[in-house]
Amino acid sequence: MKSARTMARAGKVQKAKAPTVGDYEILAEIGKGAYGKVYKAREVRDRRRLLAVKKLNLPGDPSNGIPQVMVREVALLRKLQSFNHPNVVKLLDVSAAVRKQSLDLTLVFEYIDQDLASFLSTASEDGLARDKIKDVMQQLFTGLDFLHSNAVIHRDLKPDNVLVSCRGEVKIADFGLARIYTYNIALTPCVVTLWYRAPEVLLRLGYTSSVDVWSAGCIFAELFLLRPLIRGYTEFQQLQKIFEVAGVPAEEDWPKDSPIQYNPAWRSEPGTHLLPACLRDKDSDLLAVSASCGPYLLHPPTAIICLNTGPVSSQTF
Repeated sequence: MKSARTMARAGKVQKAKAPTVGDYEILAEIGKGAYGKVYKAREVRDRRRLLAVKKLNLPGDPSNGIPQVMVREVALLRKLQSFNHPNVVKLLDVSAAVRKQSLDLTLVFEYIDQDLASFLSTASEDGLARDKIKDVMQQLFTGLDFLHSNAVIHRDLKPDNVLVSCRGEVKIADFGLARIYTYNIALTPCVVTLWYRAPEVLLRLGYTSSVDVWSAGCIFAELFLLRPLIRGYTEFQQLQKIFEVAGVPAEEDWPKDSPIQYNPAWRSEPGTHLLPACLRDKDSDLLAVSASCGPYLLHPPTAIICLNTGPVSSQTF
């Protein structure tokens, strides 16, 4: 992998046969973040495809190169794009421009109509059809299995980072926090939006791809409820709310290296009665897969297990 400084000085990152900055016109702003904005654009020639253009302005000395988080996102997308997976958003082009006091980075993606959060916000009060929920989750787990098979953890999976096309295609996006991993690597704890954060992250443990599977499970519940299932406002409160829904591991299974000590006062049995009725049905039981894998902190389910067993398999719904 090229260093950030090398990438910045080169100006272009692995130039491909794809739309470059002069090949499209900006149509509208569709999002913004800490470093820049995302635009809807259209090619001005050839196929006239719709594009999503992420324009980032990185203040500071350009000689310091591109920040690590940006390099990571570009490198991972370049690594994955050669597979052309249908459930991972496609990066079409990257360019960098060095200015006196800043560095401009432009990423061009395929355009997808909306994210899952927007999709859910327009759903009827009756909720989504079960067939639709199953289809979304099968595509999401297929994308996750592809990432994990290539040793990539997304680490920030949430409805805002899952795209849904007008044709019903589901694509995982936004790899700014993603990491290439080895088994049970200890990664930084402050990843994943709080409501989708796995217990092993909250307990400050080493973790693997299981954190993405947990986040996907939270999304699964949200497809039924049209709202987040577990909503804490501090890390400790989020952990308590997880235990209220999923139960507390037995004391002998409690991780010895966690800075949070086991508390016998915590609820010791899964509080499934706290789940809405639509999630207590055996065909949509969020605990089904976890139960088949033993204590969830010791043997968390993988994406491929979720595809082959439990709520999103072909035997359910």
